[in-house]
Amino acid sequence: MLTEQEQAVCDIVASKADALLEDLKLHVGTPTGGGNLNAIELSRSMLTTRLDALGATTTLTNGQPKPAWLGDSDERPRSSVSCRRRDAMTSVLIAGHLDTVHDPKGPFQKLDINPDGKTAIGPGCVDMKGGLVIAVAALEALEQAGVDCSWSFFLNGDEETGTYHSQQALRDACDGHAFGLALEPALAGGELAIERVGSGQFLVEIEGKAAHVGRAFTEGISAVTKLGEVLVEIGKMPRPERGMVANVGPLVGGQAANAVPDFASGFGNVRFPDLAAADELAGLLEALETEGDALPRVRIHKSFNRPAKPEIPATRALAERARDAAEALGQKLPFAKTGGVCDGNIMQDAGLPTIDTLGVRGGGLHTPDEWIELASLVERSQLLAVLVMRLGQQ
Repeated sequence: MLTEQEQAVCDIVASKADALLEDLKLHVGTPTGGGNLNAIELSRSMLTTRLDALGATTTLTNGQPKPAWLGDSDERPRSSVSCRRRDAMTSVLIAGHLDTVHDPKGPFQKLDINPDGKTAIGPGCVDMKGGLVIAVAALEALEQAGVDCSWSFFLNGDEETGTYHSQQALRDACDGHAFGLALEPALAGGELAIERVGSGQFLVEIEGKAAHVGRAFTEGISAVTKLGEVLVEIGKMPRPERGMVANVGPLVGGQAANAVPDFASGFGNVRFPDLAAADELAGLLEALETEGDALPRVRIHKSFNRPAKPEIPATRALAERARDAAEALGQKLPFAKTGGVCDGNIMQDAGLPTIDTLGVRGGGLHTPDEWIELASLVERSQLLAVLVMRLGQQ
């Protein structure tokens, strides 16, 4: 059952249904995908202006450079921002990302409401512009209702590309908080994710020796052939029954069919349920490297940038409190595990118990069919408001 003050907060959120939709249209129409830093900075400014109006103090942190082997060497490290209401101990850290995966110059540019009026499609509408919109609205409703609670809000612009620029800032932001709430969209059935695997990236680079296929074939050493042999070994690494996955995607190799290729490479991804499995996969990858300068030479670069997020007692207890708040609102909030990763992995690894699917409901993430259930704007904003209220007042 909601308290009288909680009900007042929820009534304020409900009264803002039209404003929530207009706010979502505004943010979806700001194309923050594809490393569009101008749009990311505009989105950040729109949000921090409203958070500052609630009494937050905003701190901008310059990003760290990405490992060079990941590419985008000319990319400017993306900054992150932390908004803290009050200088004293702040219980709740809310985290969200401004970036999306969508092409900022592509045809998918705005929020379109479907004929049923119940759903809409748009780039980032569910991942996670909807989450950002409901969070700010929830905090504004708490302020309007006179609720005295403390919170911090962390915003970054590189979650979709691995949080390489902002990971240290996010870890630092976790200090001094008791609870982490991340705004990733709800799982497919509306569930709250309480357990996630970890994830890492790797790059296989092969150096061979170039030669003319017709005149000097035997003098060449094919990097592509060696890459194929390495890929066969990587294909033996997955242990799905243990939650261990290794996959290779984009491949590069060769310039022409009549030339023995002297270079080849492949990017890959691993998933793992715990530190032991991560160490095992790392060891298997490292064992593929060759020693010395003899050709073909195999080099492995890797970064296991998202640690596994197992269910721990503190996270379970936080999830139960979220479910209690949902039930008080007449909502259902089942729990589930997922093979996806997010910044919640980093937050929990930093020592902060975190639940990370408190955003809106929808689907089609990372596709041109990304959609949102419009009723979840109010419902999830009410849930977040009540949860922040209960956590921030203790």
